[in-house]
Amino acid sequence: MASSTGPSIDTITEGGRVTQVGEGQEAEETAPPVMTFGAPTAGELLAERYELVEHINNDSAGRLVWRGVDVVLRRPVAVVLRYPGGDSATEMLQAAVAASRVIHPNLVGVYDAIDEADRAYVVREWVDGQSLRELVTVNGPLDPVRSTAIGSAVASALAAVHATGMVHGNVHPGTVMISDDGRVVLADARTDGDDSQENDLRAVGGVLYFALTGHWPHGEAPLRGATAGHGRAALPDAVRDASGAIAAPRQVRAGVPAYLDDLTMDLLDPEIAPPSSDVLAAELNRLDVPADDFLEPTGPLRFAADTGEEPSPLAAAGGRKVALGIAGLLAVALVGLLVGISVLGGGDDKKGTGTERAANPTSSSTPSADESTPAVAPAHKLNIQDVRIIDPDSRKRDELADAEKVIDGDDEKGWETQTYTRANFGNFKSGMGVWIDLGAPHTVKSVQAVLSATGASAQLLAGTQDFAPTSAGDKDLVTSYKQTAIGQPFDEHDGTKMIFNGFDPEKKYQYLLFWITKLPMKDGGGGYKVGVQEITVTGS
Repeated sequence: MASSTGPSIDTITEGGRVTQVGEGQEAEETAPPVMTFGAPTAGELLAERYELVEHINNDSAGRLVWRGVDVVLRRPVAVVLRYPGGDSATEMLQAAVAASRVIHPNLVGVYDAIDEADRAYVVREWVDGQSLRELVTVNGPLDPVRSTAIGSAVASALAAVHATGMVHGNVHPGTVMISDDGRVVLADARTDGDDSQENDLRAVGGVLYFALTGHWPHGEAPLRGATAGHGRAALPDAVRDASGAIAAPRQVRAGVPAYLDDLTMDLLDPEIAPPSSDVLAAELNRLDVPADDFLEPTGPLRFAADTGEEPSPLAAAGGRKVALGIAGLLAVALVGLLVGISVLGGGDDKKGTGTERAANPTSSSTPSADESTPAVAPAHKLNIQDVRIIDPDSRKRDELADAEKVIDGDDEKGWETQTYTRANFGNFKSGMGVWIDLGAPHTVKSVQAVLSATGASAQLLAGTQDFAPTSAGDKDLVTSYKQTAIGQPFDEHDGTKMIFNGFDPEKKYQYLLFWITKLPMKDGGGGYKVGVQEITVTGS
């Protein structure tokens, strides 16, 4: 079997063998045996190359699935046969040919597709292990770490498929396989033209939901208008209230982190456009964190019994939506408080407009004529000695390159974040920043940051702690620097330039941190990201 470099999980079963279902539909336990004249027998050699060893099962479409051996390359294979061949096998063969063009460690490899008129068969990689459906049915729901790893692998496989313009069309727990060595692979693509890339992405949400809860949200009762898929009838439907709305994973079981719960439910919500498969894969890859880092668990959801009582407003409206609304109100209240304090302070600061609006400087009284005014050295552009990317909430630390481009004098080049599914760094990070070392303490007058897009939120911080190239060092640095904010933060700024003027003229500064807390949407949608094109510091 080919080695894998893709995401994997620790196998938690006693072994066993994957149900090697055929391209199309998942095998049904009630599917009757298919009796066909001239059916293959153990030891038969197909195409003078593929020896049939053991009949594994028949799928619900009447195809025979065999374990075989490629006698030329001496490797195990799975052989899916259909009687007869010809026109009736066109869909199966076309799907196999299309799948053979995409090589990816999280896709089952397709080796051959042959039509002999009286029968047709597809030869593909043999995988020792179990399907996700079998794994969860036997062992129960998986923990968030394993569920995330599986979702990441499936999304990565779909990204490879979608990059060719094709659609998989058959993503569900029966076609997600976990090998005995922990490799996660997606099998059995369809080409019937009834599916779309968006449906593939919605199905990733279903796979995550099933892995976390043991229930399939695309069952007999459609999920918010979604339709039931092929070959999934035997999967238990999601927990639903009287209106048919499904319970979120963290309402069904304890221990599901909020950001994974939100991502799963967003993928299942037809009113929220899903991200592209490559963005989704990157997001799930970032969520691969230890269980100790997860948020506090919540209890199970208890829907109101059918006794005439009014259902819980939280259950009726959707707990996560209400929670987000409350958080938004608190944020608005906090902004109002800050504005009130500024007004009561009686400062004479004026705000600019347009793309070059500056953050409010700290107010200072004008000295009287009989007071001596110290001489102030003329301000000029200060030389930045060192610049680094600060990413305290990432274990992978894969967004640290190109920091030097923010001080190269070229606004066309810069450092940029990866693409996230949400403006708040996918609900996974508190923020990211650009750390600046002026080399020595200076009197600083202003800092200007030029961004790649409008709509970002950011603030400028200052501190005395030097840079340490670790996540722990970044966390300590951000915590320390947040005690000294320069001017007012920008919130969803309508320009591409942010200018901070609120420096204390009596202090000297060496270390600064441009801290980004909210990302703007990409042009054309498809995720959130921003680039920092240039940062300049003026002072003396």
